[in-house]
Amino acid sequence: MIVTGATSMTSAAPALSETARAKVNLTLRVLGQRVDGFHDLESVVAFADCADRLTLTPAANLSLAAYGPRAHECGEVADNLVLKAARLLSERIANLKTGVFALDKHLPVAAGIGGGSADAAAALRLLAEANGVAIDDPRLTEAARLTGADVPVCVRSEACVMTGVGESLQPLGLPAMPAVLVNPRIAVATKDVFAALGLRKGELHAGVSDVIEAIAWPKAGAPMDDWLALLADGVNDLEAPAIRIQPVIGEVLARLRATGARLARMSGSGATCFAIFSNEADALRAAQTIERDHPQWWVHAGVLS
Repeated sequence: MIVTGATSMTSAAPALSETARAKVNLTLRVLGQRVDGFHDLESVVAFADCADRLTLTPAANLSLAAYGPRAHECGEVADNLVLKAARLLSERIANLKTGVFALDKHLPVAAGIGGGSADAAAALRLLAEANGVAIDDPRLTEAARLTGADVPVCVRSEACVMTGVGESLQPLGLPAMPAVLVNPRIAVATKDVFAALGLRKGELHAGVSDVIEAIAWPKAGAPMDDWLALLADGVNDLEAPAIRIQPVIGEVLARLRATGARLARMSGSGATCFAIFSNEADALRAAQTIERDHPQWWVHAGVLS
């Protein structure tokens, strides 16, 4: 669990803590696969009020300990994105002060809601605070991008349109939207879903022409109905291939749509799906019903923003 070679924080430095909020892709278009193998995307991203929590405490070396209800799902600590992000930032900032990360893990992994990316982003925010580095410092931005495609948007942790391979972010004035998140406790590997989409290097995705023109999203303060009207016209291009890999995702979506949701869709590469409701009471009732009928599923009622 100990990774050597990093500079420690001084013993007098206080412990720092950050939340790592779940990322939700309200829409997700795959524009094509680039010749380097990466995919160009366009996604409207929101963040939920469910989160992991990451703490950074002074220590002699960089390390990570995971605990909490989902700690057993994290896999090998040495492979965790928190340590990857910290190493990448250490390579770019001389004498970077690090320490012991403690991850209180609540979000399901391999779930399409960026749990690992959110944890890595929280690590970068903590390291920035501990070292007096601006959050928009190009070295931190590069470390985030190299850690993973979802890490830059998770560093910001606010609603935006994400394009390119995740590096281009346009803030959005998204209102708070009552929502339910459901994961059937089935992990789905992102690489498998993209493989099932079937794009070759250099190939554009069918239907790309309808996303070339920028959508005029509502202004900050616009009612939720205005947003839902536009979001309803969107899609998640990974939803169909993910359902082919794990048909239970289709069952989750059908269950959400049967509860009176205004909009239901899969997030990211799955298997987590979300539904947006008119009010928090409706969202809570839907979550309670789904939890009763499917006690093995992970269900969260809250707010997207």
